[in-house]
Amino acid sequence: MTYDVLTMGRISVDIYPNDIGVGLADVTSFGKYLGGSPSNVAVAASRHGRRTAVVTRTGDDPFGEYLHGELAKFGVDDRYVRPVGGLQTPATFCAILPEQHDFPLYFYGRFPTAPDLQIKAEELDLAAIREARIFWSTVTGLCQEPSRSAHIAAHEARPRAGLAQGQFTVLDLDYRPMFWDSEEDAREQVAKVLPHVTVAIGNEEECAVAVGHGTPDEQADRLLAAGVEIAVVKLGPEGVMATTRAERVVSAPVPVETLNGLGAGDSFGGAFCHGLLAGWPLAQVLDYANAAGAIVASRLSCADAMPTPDEVTSLLAERGRLVPEGVAR
Repeated sequence: MTYDVLTMGRISVDIYPNDIGVGLADVTSFGKYLGGSPSNVAVAASRHGRRTAVVTRTGDDPFGEYLHGELAKFGVDDRYVRPVGGLQTPATFCAILPEQHDFPLYFYGRFPTAPDLQIKAEELDLAAIREARIFWSTVTGLCQEPSRSAHIAAHEARPRAGLAQGQFTVLDLDYRPMFWDSEEDAREQVAKVLPHVTVAIGNEEECAVAVGHGTPDEQADRLLAAGVEIAVVKLGPEGVMATTRAERVVSAPVPVETLNGLGAGDSFGGAFCHGLLAGWPLAQVLDYANAAGAIVASRLSCADAMPTPDEVTSLLAERGRLVPEGVAR
């Protein structure tokens, strides 16, 4: 099978409070969900009808079993998800404080390491990685060995010059400072894989870690100068910008009442992959992904909240945005 979207990296159990608007000390009950950015992106792309899989690791424990079940429920191939003896499946807690627009995360079971940071290069199915229409990885996967070498090997298996028409290699610039000694350390590792990347996605702070501080336009230009074909810079309340050597487009925000902002970026990523593979104009890909992200921001969970194409196109139409043709392709 050739996957439409093959992701690699973090997975966890997200433990989200059922009590909204209070700090964790005052929460009385929680729900559990599949989490971890690359895994969420695979779920999001699957919701848009794409064949997806994730390369990751769990603990050999009930939470690992739970994650396998959730991936299967969402239609994500879990053949590359294996347990690591002696380590526990990580759990991620958050508080949901929508009035303050604050969603603090607390990572458990990731220090000093986590199962998904134990992916080894020799364990990879390089043929599947090479043949995938989109290979998606994150900067977090570069923070520690052996995951770092495995990610580098995966990128080296699909050099930019060797990609076929309609293939893309995406790097999510998801810099999380608690996993790194310094920004400089992260920038050094990003530089090792950036020569293989065709699409880079991040907010202004993440782009600064990857290519230095500057305006969003300057950051996008630096990513293009590094060989990236599409540079996506998220602009917060100003929307999101995508730049190629031929065009620069901005998608204005899609206003919603935010409940939990944590899954919006992953929903954006899965929808962006879908639009790229559908061959839509870049402006339409951006609008579609923007709307998909907004929908998840208005919901409690991440993976369970990923929208269908009908939900995204309904929101676009409701807000007077252009609906791409052939959405379900």
